[in-house]
Amino acid sequence: MAITAEEIVARIEAGIPGSKAQATDLGGGNHWRAEVVAAAFEGKSLVERHQMIYALFRDKMLPRDESIHALSLKTQTPAEAGQA
Repeated sequence: MAITAEEIVARIEAGIPGSKAQATDLGGGNHWRAEVVAAAFEGKSLVERHQMIYALFRDKMLPRDESIHALSLKTQTPAEAGQA
Protein backbone atom coordinates (compact mmCIF):
# COMPACT_ATOMS: atom_id res chain seq x y z
CA MET A 1 0.00 0.00 0.00
CA ALA A 2 1.47 3.32 -1.06
CA ILE A 3 1.55 6.45 1.02
CA THR A 4 1.55 9.98 -0.38
CA ALA A 5 3.49 13.08 0.58
CA GLU A 6 0.21 14.65 1.64
CA GLU A 7 -0.52 11.75 4.00
CA ILE A 8 2.95 11.99 5.54
CA VAL A 9 2.59 15.73 6.09
CA ALA A 10 -0.92 15.31 7.53
CA ARG A 11 0.23 12.64 10.01
CA ILE A 12 3.16 14.71 11.20
CA GLU A 13 1.19 17.94 11.54
CA ALA A 14 -1.65 16.15 13.36
CA GLY A 15 0.70 14.18 15.60
CA ILE A 16 2.88 17.15 16.55
CA PRO A 17 0.56 20.14 16.99
CA GLY A 18 1.92 23.39 15.59
CA SER A 19 4.47 21.63 13.40
CA LYS A 20 5.09 22.41 9.75
CA ALA A 21 6.21 19.53 7.54
CA GLN A 22 7.28 18.84 3.99
CA ALA A 23 7.70 15.39 2.46
CA THR A 24 9.63 14.40 -0.65
CA ASP A 25 9.55 11.05 -2.44
CA LEU A 26 13.16 9.95 -2.92
CA GLY A 27 12.18 7.11 -5.22
CA GLY A 28 9.93 4.13 -5.56
CA GLY A 29 7.12 5.65 -3.54
CA ASN A 30 8.46 4.13 -0.32
CA HIS A 31 11.72 6.06 0.26
CA TRP A 32 10.89 9.43 1.80
CA ARG A 33 12.50 12.54 3.23
CA ALA A 34 10.57 14.67 5.69
CA GLU A 35 11.57 18.09 6.95
CA VAL A 36 9.79 19.15 10.11
CA VAL A 37 9.87 22.40 12.08
CA ALA A 38 8.24 22.23 15.51
CA ALA A 39 8.45 24.05 18.81
CA ALA A 40 7.91 20.61 20.40
CA PHE A 41 11.52 19.80 19.48
CA GLU A 42 12.85 22.41 21.95
CA GLY A 43 15.14 20.70 24.47
CA LYS A 44 14.98 17.36 22.65
CA SER A 45 17.99 15.50 21.27
CA LEU A 46 18.14 14.56 17.60
CA VAL A 47 17.31 10.95 18.53
CA GLU A 48 14.29 12.04 20.59
CA ARG A 49 13.03 14.23 17.75
CA HIS A 50 13.33 11.38 15.26
CA GLN A 51 11.62 8.97 17.65
CA MET A 52 8.69 11.39 17.85
CA ILE A 53 8.30 11.23 14.06
CA TYR A 54 8.92 7.49 13.69
CA ALA A 55 6.25 6.80 16.32
CA LEU A 56 3.68 8.36 13.97
CA PHE A 57 4.51 5.84 11.23
CA ARG A 58 4.98 2.54 13.08
CA ASP A 59 2.04 1.04 11.20
CA LYS A 60 3.47 2.08 7.82
CA MET A 61 7.09 0.97 8.18
CA LEU A 62 8.58 -2.44 7.44
CA PRO A 63 8.04 -5.19 8.41
CA ARG A 64 4.42 -4.31 9.25
CA ASP A 65 3.68 -2.59 5.96
CA GLU A 66 5.64 -1.72 2.86
CA SER A 67 4.39 1.86 2.56
CA ILE A 68 7.59 3.35 4.00
CA HIS A 69 10.84 1.47 3.58
CA ALA A 70 13.07 4.43 4.47
CA LEU A 71 12.32 7.76 6.10
CA SER A 72 15.08 10.36 6.21
CA LEU A 73 14.42 13.22 8.61
CA LYS A 74 15.50 16.80 9.13
CA THR A 75 14.04 18.16 12.35
CA GLN A 76 14.40 21.74 13.57
CA THR A 77 12.94 24.09 16.13
CA PRO A 78 11.56 27.35 14.75
CA ALA A 79 14.71 29.14 15.99
CA GLU A 80 16.98 26.64 14.24
CA ALA A 81 14.99 27.10 11.04
CA GLY A 82 15.24 30.89 11.30
CA GLN A 83 11.50 31.25 11.87
CA ALA A 84 11.64 32.60 15.40
